[in-house]
Amino acid sequence: MWQSPGVYPGDQSQGGGYPQAGYPQGGYPPQGGYPPQGGYPPPGGYPQGGYAPPPQPGFQPAGYGEGYGQPAYPGPGGSLGEDADVKGFDFNEQSIRKSFIRKVYSILMCQLLVTMAFITLFVYHQPTKLWVRTHTYLFWIAFVIVFVCLIAMACCESVRRQAPMNFIFLGIFTVAESFMLGVTSSMYDSDAVMMAVGITAAVCLALTLFAFQSRWDFTAMGGVLLCATVVLLLFGIIAIFVRGKTMTLVYASLGALIFSLYLIYDTQLMMGGKHKYSISPEEYIFAALNLYLDVVNIFIYILTIIGAAKD
Repeated sequence: MWQSPGVYPGDQSQGGGYPQAGYPQGGYPPQGGYPPQGGYPPPGGYPQGGYAPPPQPGFQPAGYGEGYGQPAYPGPGGSLGEDADVKGFDFNEQSIRKSFIRKVYSILMCQLLVTMAFITLFVYHQPTKLWVRTHTYLFWIAFVIVFVCLIAMACCESVRRQAPMNFIFLGIFTVAESFMLGVTSSMYDSDAVMMAVGITAAVCLALTLFAFQSRWDFTAMGGVLLCATVVLLLFGIIAIFVRGKTMTLVYASLGALIFSLYLIYDTQLMMGGKHKYSISPEEYIFAALNLYLDVVNIFIYILTIIGAAKD
């Protein structure tokens, strides 16, 4: 049907046609969606500004308040960064190390109790003392057993790490070594032996506390202690042929000094932490063996000094 010019659908002069409040006079709606007034309402669930951009892989949406590389849980100071991770790792390492130290000292205490029982029996029980003096070959059998067990535990990793084999070897070694110490102690007076036990206990306790509290790092002295041990060995060979009270006192004093340093060295190896070198927590048998040998050698040399001083 023909209409007069200038009359269109949607014109205010006509009642029909499209609604005037639809699209604006620019054509398409502006960016960001439909305007709030008139027309169709915005669909429910979508923001007024249109669709949110999808999150990129590896990044968190900005709405969470966290950027890329930031942790999901805040720590001290509002964020959990590298320092907190390192502190968590240090805490785990310290807990493992403390458990390792407790295990080593528990094993060491059991060894020392067995040794003390043998020494007391051989010193105060007269029939046992006489029986040992008439069966000297038992001392050499015990010496061979000690040597074999020591080499096996020092050289074979599976022997000292695999349970219960490591405890079996350590138990045999401890019994044989305790027998040898009992035989050796039976050659001295009971007063001298108990005095040596008391001095050894006091010295070892003081050196252990010093090793735990000292800022000096003795773990780097392994080469120096090895050289000192070789010198002590050569000195002992010379002392076999050059006998005398002075020679015995000097030799025993040097031995007590060197193994006192060894006790500090082995204690700090067991502690780990900020020291240059440390022993693995899996080597609890080896650590207990080192400390036990240090204590035993200190006792032997102190007993030698007391015995030489009384002669």
